[in-house]
Amino acid sequence: MDQRPAMHRRFDSTDRPMAPVTAGEGDKREEGGGPVTGVVVKPRPKTKKPAMYKVLMLNDDYTPMEFVVHVLERFFQKSRDEATRIMLHVHRRGVGVCGVYTYEVAETKVTQVMDLARQNQHPLQCTIEKE
Repeated sequence: MDQRPAMHRRFDSTDRPMAPVTAGEGDKREEGGGPVTGVVVKPRPKTKKPAMYKVLMLNDDYTPMEFVVHVLERFFQKSRDEATRIMLHVHRRGVGVCGVYTYEVAETKVTQVMDLARQNQHPLQCTIEKE
């Protein structure tokens, strides 16, 4: 058996020894003599857009219209005109969309509206629905 240092024995598919190869032989080389290098590119997994949720305001006969407009301006960043339009829609139809958000944001807005309504002793109801 060949015992020279820096030599490696290779075997073919039938486990028979092949000709010995010195370290570095068989490496692919660029024209300049350096090793061929490359970048392994891992494909990025496709990220899905998060599910969106509508924040719905429900009509009641007790919460003042001006309070509803205030809530829409404060928590949903609506202009006075837009808030009034939404409030009238809720008043006439019984329910209206205040905005569309990711789940966590929608839940937070519902909590903020309900907390302010309770602090002011109004029965205003808000909920979320998947879009």
